[in-house]
Parts: sequence; C-alpha cells; structure tokens
Amino acid sequence: MTDPTSLSSLSSALAAMIARAAPALVSVHSHRLRASGFVWKPGLIVTADEALADEGQIEIRLADGSTRPATIAGRDHTTDIALLRFDADTVPIKLTSSAPALGSLAVVVAADRGAPTAALGMVSLSAGPWRSLRGGDIDARIELGVRLHHSQQGGLALDASGEAFGMAVLGPRRVLTIPTATIERVAASLEAHGRIARGYLGLGLQPVRLDDGVGAMVMNVDKAGPSIAAGIRQGDVIVAVNNEKLSNVRTLAWTLGPDSVGSIIDLAVRRGGEPVDFKVTIGERPEA
Repeated sequence: MTDPTSLSSLSSALAAMIARAAPALVSVHSHRLRASGFVWKPGLIVTADEALADEGQIEIRLADGSTRPATIAGRDHTTDIALLRFDADTVPIKLTSSAPALGSLAVVVAADRGAPTAALGMVSLSAGPWRSLRGGDIDARIELGVRLHHSQQGGLALDASGEAFGMAVLGPRRVLTIPTATIERVAASLEAHGRIARGYLGLGLQPVRLDDGVGAMVMNVDKAGPSIAAGIRQGDVIVAVNNEKLSNVRTLAWTLGPDSVGSIIDLAVRRGGEPVDFKVTIGERPEA
C-alpha cells in the first residue's frame, strides 16, 4: 500500500522545483502561433524554431504578466532552436549538462499566456548523439514519455532534482529534448552571427536508381557555386562521396555540416555512363 506521506512529500518537492524554474519561463506569441521559451542569457530567449512564425511581430509575456516586444536574433531549423532578443531584467535559467537516466522522472515546465504549466512523465529514451531529419547535429537523444501541447514547445525539461537539462519540443510521434550542449553551441553562434554556417555545393539533386545501387542526378547547378567551378555539370550522377557509395541524397547532405565549410570532398560521378572524379571545395550556404 502506498504511503500517503511519501506521495505528499513527492508532490511538494515537484511543486517547489517548478516554482523555482517558473520565473525564467516566457510565453512567445508570433503570427497565429503560441509557444514557450526561457531566458537563456539576460535579454535573450531560447524557444522552439518550429513553433515560431516565419513573419510578423513577436511578443513575449513574462512570468509577472508584463509583455515585451521581441526580435529574432537568429534561428536554426535543423536543431529547432531560435534565439530572441528582448528588453527586460529577467534572471536566466541555469542549464545542466548532465543527461537524465532512462526511466527517471522528468517534468516539462512551460508557459501559456504567461501562466506556468507543468507535465510529469519519465525519460523513455536516453541515448547518444544523432542527426535530425533536417540535418542538425543533436548531442544526445532524450525522449520523454509525456504529453505536450503545441504551446508548451520551447519549455524546460527538468530532472528529478529540478535541474534543467534541455528544451522540450514535439518530434514525429514523440516528445524530444534538445539537450543543453546543443542549446549552448547553437545559441552562442546565433547570438554572435545570427545564423549557423552550413556547407554548400550549389547543386539541385534528384535520387535515381542505378543497376548497382543509387545515385544523385544533378538537375541544376548554381552558376556561382563551388561545384560548377570544379567542373560538375547538369546531368552528372554522383555515386560516391569520399570513396563511400551513396546510399541516398541525404547522405550527401549530411557531409555539409557547419564544420564542412572550406573542406575538400571527393565526388565520384558518372557522366554519360563513364566514371569521372571531382574534388569540390565546400562553400558556405548563402542566406535565403
């Protein structure tokens, strides 16, 4: 039989740790979208990029009920991190780099129209680094067994001791956590540069089936891009990158992370059925 005293103690402990995190939480209102966010540094808010409108004004509501306008300092759709600037004297949250163990309790603390909200669950998966479907490098894969509303995206994920270990976002059929290491790395770059540098080949590609595997057919070539300078033409079919056979077009895209800019890759190409090799210096993707 469950000891009611133990349940009462657990309830009080959860309420106390949620109250400690609440002052750093904000509601983010953009064009027809509502999300949550948290104060990362004085004057800077981290929120979920996918829950942020592409245009229009942004307003945040603080824990004390006051509202402030905010502007986008930078956003990275590959890691689902956006950084907002605002003018208010609000104490930032302290993030922990420790990852919670599988099966441990976790609480997502968010904000809805300025009022704090909370959802209790457990860590359903705690694993190593992974790459998002959009090509972002995430330092740890942490999934939460908790129900999350759209407006709670961008909220804080707390462990059982009340430490914030990341930002809760909605993934495909599950709730994911963008961990502290990823937030610190990406947000720092957004603060300094307003964007994350991405590698660029200047190619439009289409997957094709070959007799001995798959390839990526070049449908168009940017006249100012690095590939045309290397000699690649429309109609070429890329079959290998750095001596590794291409499994799909996404494999090629994964070579174009932030650290790839300026590096040289070897592309094995078939042109009119004949093999040709090219060395391409990866450029930096121009801003849209």
